[in-house]
Amino acid sequence: MITAQGTGSSGQQEIPHKALAKAADIIQQGGVVAFPTETFYGLAVDPMNPTALKRLFGIKKRSYDKPVLILVDEESKLTELASAIPHQYQALIRSFWPGPLTLIFPGLALLPPLLTGNTPTVGVRISSHPIACRLLKAVGSPITATSANMSGKPAAVSASEVQEQLGSKVDLVLDGGKVPGGKGSTIVGIEGAGLKLIRDGVIPYDRILAA
Repeated sequence: MITAQGTGSSGQQEIPHKALAKAADIIQQGGVVAFPTETFYGLAVDPMNPTALKRLFGIKKRSYDKPVLILVDEESKLTELASAIPHQYQALIRSFWPGPLTLIFPGLALLPPLLTGNTPTVGVRISSHPIACRLLKAVGSPITATSANMSGKPAAVSASEVQEQLGSKVDLVLDGGKVPGGKGSTIVGIEGAGLKLIRDGVIPYDRILAA
Protein backbone atom coordinates (compact mmCIF):
# COMPACT_ATOMS: atom_id res chain seq x y z
CA MET A 1 0.00 0.00 0.00
CA ILE A 2 1.21 3.48 -0.91
CA THR A 3 0.21 6.49 1.18
CA ALA A 4 -0.06 9.92 -0.43
CA GLN A 5 0.62 12.41 2.34
CA GLY A 6 -1.28 15.68 2.46
CA THR A 7 0.47 18.95 3.15
CA GLY A 8 -0.52 21.62 5.64
CA SER A 9 -1.34 21.85 9.33
CA SER A 10 -2.82 19.05 11.43
CA GLY A 11 -6.38 18.11 10.65
CA GLN A 12 -7.60 18.58 7.11
CA GLN A 13 -4.71 18.50 4.64
CA GLU A 14 -4.16 19.22 0.96
CA ILE A 15 -3.46 16.34 -1.41
CA PRO A 16 -1.21 17.14 -4.40
CA HIS A 17 -2.81 17.01 -7.84
CA LYS A 18 -0.36 14.31 -8.94
CA ALA A 19 -1.52 12.01 -6.11
CA LEU A 20 -5.17 12.57 -7.00
CA ALA A 21 -4.44 11.75 -10.65
CA LYS A 22 -2.70 8.54 -9.54
CA ALA A 23 -5.66 7.65 -7.33
CA ALA A 24 -8.10 8.25 -10.18
CA ASP A 25 -6.04 6.04 -12.48
CA ILE A 26 -5.98 3.25 -9.90
CA ILE A 27 -9.77 3.37 -9.54
CA GLN A 28 -10.31 3.46 -13.30
CA GLN A 29 -8.04 0.41 -13.65
CA GLY A 30 -10.04 -1.58 -11.09
CA GLY A 31 -7.99 -0.79 -7.99
CA VAL A 32 -8.91 0.30 -4.46
CA VAL A 33 -8.16 3.71 -2.91
CA ALA A 34 -8.79 4.82 0.68
CA PHE A 35 -9.73 8.47 1.10
CA PRO A 36 -11.13 10.84 3.74
CA THR A 37 -14.78 11.85 3.90
CA GLU A 38 -16.67 14.13 6.28
CA THR A 39 -17.33 11.16 8.59
CA PHE A 40 -14.78 8.30 8.20
CA TYR A 41 -12.20 7.16 5.67
CA GLY A 42 -13.85 5.37 2.77
CA LEU A 43 -12.81 2.83 0.16
CA ALA A 44 -13.24 3.88 -3.45
CA VAL A 45 -13.62 1.54 -6.40
CA ASP A 46 -15.45 1.87 -9.70
CA PRO A 47 -19.05 0.94 -8.73
CA MET A 48 -19.75 -0.37 -12.24
CA ASN A 49 -16.82 -2.80 -12.18
CA PRO A 50 -17.95 -6.18 -10.73
CA THR A 51 -14.36 -7.42 -10.38
CA ALA A 52 -13.37 -4.34 -8.37
CA LEU A 53 -16.48 -4.71 -6.23
CA LYS A 54 -15.68 -8.35 -5.51
CA ARG A 55 -12.18 -7.34 -4.44
CA LEU A 56 -13.66 -4.63 -2.20
CA PHE A 57 -15.91 -7.16 -0.47
CA GLY A 58 -12.94 -9.49 -0.04
CA ILE A 59 -10.80 -6.76 1.55
CA LYS A 60 -13.51 -5.90 4.06
CA LYS A 61 -14.66 -9.52 4.53
CA ARG A 62 -18.10 -8.11 3.90
CA SER A 63 -21.22 -10.17 3.26
CA TYR A 64 -22.28 -10.05 -0.40
CA ASP A 65 -25.88 -9.22 0.56
CA LYS A 66 -24.89 -5.82 1.99
CA PRO A 67 -25.18 -2.93 -0.50
CA VAL A 68 -22.40 -0.39 -1.00
CA LEU A 69 -22.98 3.36 -0.75
CA ILE A 70 -21.83 5.66 -3.55
CA LEU A 71 -20.56 9.22 -3.86
CA VAL A 72 -21.25 11.56 -6.76
CA ASP A 73 -19.85 15.05 -7.23
CA GLU A 74 -23.03 16.69 -8.50
CA GLU A 75 -26.75 16.03 -8.59
CA SER A 76 -26.79 15.52 -12.36
CA LYS A 77 -24.71 12.32 -11.89
CA LEU A 78 -27.70 10.68 -10.23
CA THR A 79 -28.97 9.74 -13.69
CA GLU A 80 -26.02 7.31 -13.96
CA LEU A 81 -27.32 5.38 -10.96
CA ALA A 82 -30.97 6.10 -10.21
CA SER A 83 -34.01 5.41 -12.33
CA ALA A 84 -35.97 8.18 -10.61
CA ILE A 85 -35.55 10.93 -8.02
CA PRO A 86 -38.41 10.81 -5.50
CA HIS A 87 -40.05 14.21 -5.08
CA GLN A 88 -39.71 13.84 -1.31
CA TYR A 89 -35.94 14.18 -1.72
CA GLN A 90 -35.89 17.55 -3.45
CA ALA A 91 -35.91 19.60 -0.24
CA LEU A 92 -33.41 17.24 1.40
CA ILE A 93 -30.97 17.55 -1.48
CA ARG A 94 -31.22 21.34 -1.31
CA SER A 95 -30.77 21.40 2.47
CA PHE A 96 -28.18 18.71 3.17
CA TRP A 97 -26.08 18.08 0.05
CA PRO A 98 -23.11 18.25 0.04
CA GLY A 99 -23.05 16.54 3.42
CA PRO A 100 -23.48 13.33 5.42
CA LEU A 101 -26.94 12.38 4.18
CA THR A 102 -27.26 9.24 2.07
CA LEU A 103 -30.50 8.87 0.14
CA ILE A 104 -31.83 5.56 -1.16
CA PHE A 105 -32.98 5.77 -4.79
CA PRO A 106 -34.60 3.26 -7.14
CA GLY A 107 -31.61 1.92 -9.02
CA LEU A 108 -31.03 1.43 -12.73
CA ALA A 109 -31.33 -2.16 -13.90
CA LEU A 110 -27.73 -2.10 -15.18
CA LEU A 111 -26.21 -1.69 -11.70
CA PRO A 112 -24.09 -4.67 -10.57
CA PRO A 113 -25.91 -6.88 -8.03
CA LEU A 114 -22.89 -6.67 -5.70
CA LEU A 115 -23.33 -2.90 -5.56
CA THR A 116 -27.01 -3.03 -4.62
CA GLY A 117 -26.96 -6.16 -2.48
CA ASN A 118 -29.38 -7.72 -4.98
CA THR A 119 -31.95 -5.04 -4.19
CA PRO A 120 -33.67 -2.66 -6.64
CA THR A 121 -32.23 0.39 -4.86
CA VAL A 122 -28.95 2.29 -4.51
CA GLY A 123 -27.66 4.65 -1.80
CA VAL A 124 -26.02 7.91 -2.91
CA ARG A 125 -24.73 11.15 -1.43
CA ILE A 126 -22.54 14.14 -2.30
CA SER A 127 -19.62 14.47 0.11
CA SER A 128 -18.68 17.80 1.67
CA HIS A 129 -15.05 16.78 2.20
CA PRO A 130 -12.77 18.66 -0.23
CA ILE A 131 -10.47 15.69 -0.90
CA ALA A 132 -13.41 13.42 -1.67
CA CYS A 133 -14.78 16.08 -4.01
CA ARG A 134 -11.44 16.48 -5.79
CA LEU A 135 -11.07 12.72 -6.14
CA LEU A 136 -14.51 12.47 -7.73
CA LYS A 137 -13.62 15.24 -10.18
CA ALA A 138 -10.39 13.45 -11.07
CA VAL A 139 -12.16 10.12 -11.65
CA GLY A 140 -14.99 11.77 -13.59
CA SER A 141 -17.62 9.27 -12.46
CA PRO A 142 -19.19 7.95 -9.22
CA ILE A 143 -17.10 6.03 -6.69
CA THR A 144 -17.93 3.75 -3.79
CA ALA A 145 -17.62 5.11 -0.26
CA THR A 146 -17.97 2.14 2.06
CA SER A 147 -16.01 2.61 5.28
CA ALA A 148 -12.30 1.73 5.27
CA ASN A 149 -12.31 -1.10 7.80
CA MET A 150 -12.80 -4.82 8.20
CA SER A 151 -16.49 -5.63 8.68
CA GLY A 152 -17.31 -5.55 12.38
CA LYS A 153 -14.26 -3.43 13.26
CA PRO A 154 -14.30 0.31 14.03
CA ALA A 155 -14.29 2.54 10.95
CA ALA A 156 -10.94 4.27 10.34
CA VAL A 157 -10.62 7.99 11.07
CA SER A 158 -7.01 8.37 9.90
CA ALA A 159 -4.65 6.99 7.29
CA SER A 160 -2.71 5.16 10.02
CA GLU A 161 -5.88 3.36 11.13
CA VAL A 162 -6.51 2.31 7.52
CA GLN A 163 -2.95 0.93 7.47
CA GLU A 164 -3.44 -0.93 10.74
CA GLN A 165 -6.62 -2.68 9.57
CA LEU A 166 -6.12 -3.16 5.85
CA GLY A 167 -2.37 -2.89 5.24
CA SER A 168 -1.27 -3.74 1.70
CA LYS A 169 -4.76 -4.84 0.64
CA VAL A 170 -5.45 -1.24 -0.44
CA ASP A 171 -3.51 0.14 -3.42
CA LEU A 172 -3.31 3.77 -2.25
CA VAL A 173 -4.32 5.85 0.76
CA LEU A 174 -4.94 9.58 0.38
CA ASP A 175 -3.87 10.93 3.76
CA GLY A 176 -6.00 13.97 4.49
CA GLY A 177 -5.41 13.97 8.21
CA LYS A 178 -7.85 12.87 10.89
CA VAL A 179 -11.59 13.00 10.15
CA PRO A 180 -14.40 13.47 12.72
CA GLY A 181 -15.61 9.89 13.07
CA GLY A 182 -18.42 9.39 15.53
CA LYS A 183 -21.45 8.52 13.45
CA GLY A 184 -21.63 7.77 9.75
CA SER A 185 -23.92 9.44 7.26
CA THR A 186 -27.61 9.40 8.05
CA ILE A 187 -29.39 7.06 5.62
CA VAL A 188 -32.95 7.82 4.54
CA GLY A 189 -35.28 5.99 2.18
CA ILE A 190 -38.88 6.14 1.03
CA GLU A 191 -41.74 4.26 2.66
CA GLY A 192 -45.14 4.74 1.09
CA ALA A 193 -45.52 8.47 0.50
CA GLY A 194 -43.13 9.45 3.29
CA LEU A 195 -39.58 9.09 4.52
CA LYS A 196 -38.03 6.21 6.43
CA LEU A 197 -34.93 6.39 8.63
CA ILE A 198 -32.68 3.48 7.66
CA ARG A 199 -29.60 4.43 9.71
CA ASP A 200 -29.18 7.05 12.40
CA GLY A 201 -26.21 9.26 11.62
CA VAL A 202 -24.60 12.68 11.81
CA ILE A 203 -27.70 14.60 10.75
CA PRO A 204 -30.53 14.15 13.30
CA TYR A 205 -33.68 12.68 11.76
CA ASP A 206 -35.87 15.42 13.20
CA ARG A 207 -33.88 17.97 11.16
CA ILE A 208 -34.48 15.89 8.06
CA LEU A 209 -38.22 15.69 8.74
CA ALA A 210 -38.33 19.44 9.38
CA ALA A 211 -36.73 20.09 6.01
